[in-house]
Formats: sequence, structure tokens, C-alpha cells
Amino acid sequence: MRNSSLRLLRAASLVAVLATLPAGAVLAQEDAIANADAVVAVVGDQNITEADLAFAAEDMAQDLSQMPPEERRAFLVRILIDMKVMSQAAREAGMDQTEIFAQRQKYLEERALRRAYFNEAIAGAVTEEAARAEYDAFVQQFEPQEEVRASHILVETEEKANEIKAEIDGGADFAELARENSIDPGAANGGDLGFFGRGMMVQPFEEAVFALANPGDVSAPVQSQFGWHVIKLEEKRDSAPPSFEQVAPQIQNQLLMRSFTEKVDALMEGVEINIEDPELKAKFDAQEAAEADAAAEPAAE
Repeated sequence: MRNSSLRLLRAASLVAVLATLPAGAVLAQEDAIANADAVVAVVGDQNITEADLAFAAEDMAQDLSQMPPEERRAFLVRILIDMKVMSQAAREAGMDQTEIFAQRQKYLEERALRRAYFNEAIAGAVTEEAARAEYDAFVQQFEPQEEVRASHILVETEEKANEIKAEIDGGADFAELARENSIDPGAANGGDLGFFGRGMMVQPFEEAVFALANPGDVSAPVQSQFGWHVIKLEEKRDSAPPSFEQVAPQIQNQLLMRSFTEKVDALMEGVEINIEDPELKAKFDAQEAAEADAAAEPAAE
């Protein structure tokens, strides 16, 4: 599924909260909020609770992702201690009575509500059942492609490649010759390239390896921009879909963006928006049009 970069940016501040948290952290935060009153630390006469830690972890998800897991909880406690003592000092100085504080408080309240709506109404729709249903649909549509596993020996000249091919035809061990002669970094592995499909190798190499009929067959020397290759077909198979566990994060992100798009589009139905600044309105309208065009692209394909 493709989404416009503009829509991704709109969702980024919310999606990033989930994306940057360690696996299972959202559930861990829900457990913490369920034990909201459990006291973690006391600062003067003020408590720091598990709920405080959970909310701080959301706000600082990106910072926490750069930190060893065992250090995160103590770091959050330190942040919350700073918050308690500094907020108390601000109240004593009357900063909570100013107009700018009231405006900031309103903004923070709406930000918190936006996040709450996202977590419950949007991210909450991305269940394991929904992800597995999406995966099952992907598997049903999956078309196997031919894959091969091959080894090769890469040398600089056609003459050297012909010499090696003659040795192989005479019964020499391919892997040993690769280790002794190949200038490819995989020489230590006996030249083994693992499995690959069409479109993953340079054209002359691809044509030669997929033309080999049976495991054990060895090609004539083939030239590419890297040098001269002697190629041995090791195995052939049809590709299989990746496991659910391998693609689950991608599927969850796709479902998250789909849920975001559907919910926000529904909320915007019938909402009138007036932007006073003509220049700002022109830029806003241009972004809206670009987003609409990008959203329409998949349907047009």
C-alpha cells in the first residue's frame, strides 16, 4: 500500500510513538496505566506513579529507542523528578496564572486527546487478528517465482576462466577452486551466493545461471562488468512467501496508516476550514491537492 508523504508526515508524530517503542512496550504501558496509582518514587510530597512513567515513555519514545532497555526506566524517573521540582518552582513564581500558560495548557490537552484517540480508535484497530487476515490475503495472491542457488568463481581474464572451467570439467572441486582463485568476496565460502531470483544479478550472469538445467551444471565463462564468471548451479526452487513473523511489522504499519486515513477522512467530512492568510491557504490547498492525487494513484493503476 502506498501513502503520500504528506499524509505520512501528518501521522508521523503519532505513528512514531508506536514505531519507536520497543516490541511489547505499548502493552507494557497499558499494564502500567492499569496500575496507575502504584508509586514509583516520591519527590517531596509529590508521587511519581506508573502512569507518569507510561506517559513520559510515550513523549520520549524516540530518545528511549536510542538507549539500552535496562537504563530507560531510571532515565524516565530522572526526567519526572526534574519535572516535579521545576513545575513546583513555576507555580510558586505564578507562571501557572499567565495567559501563555493557559494557551499552552489548552494545546497540551488537545494533543493528549489526539494521542488518546489515535491509540484507542486508530491503533486499537490494528489487532493481531487483522494483521493475520491481511497476511492470509497476501499469501493467497502470492505467485511463486523461480529461484536458484549458485556458486561462482570470478577472475579477471577470459583465459583464466577457461583454465578453471577445464579443471572443473576434469573433476576438480569447484569450491576449492573458488577459494584459491576467485577475486569475489565470497571466495572463502566456496563462491556460494545463496538463493536469488531474477532481477537480482547483472544481466549476463542472470541469463547464464537461469539457462543451466540441472543442479551440478557449470556454465561456460561469462563476462560481466566485474570480470569473468564460471557459474555452478547448486539448487532450484520456487520462492515461498515470507512467514507472518517476518512481515508482521510491515503489515501492522500498513494497517495503521489505513486506519489513520479512514478515521481522519471520516472525521473531516463536512468540517468547514477557513484559513485567513492567503499565502498560507494557497500552500495548504496545494498540499491537500497533492495528497488527494497521491491517494487516487493506486485506484488508477
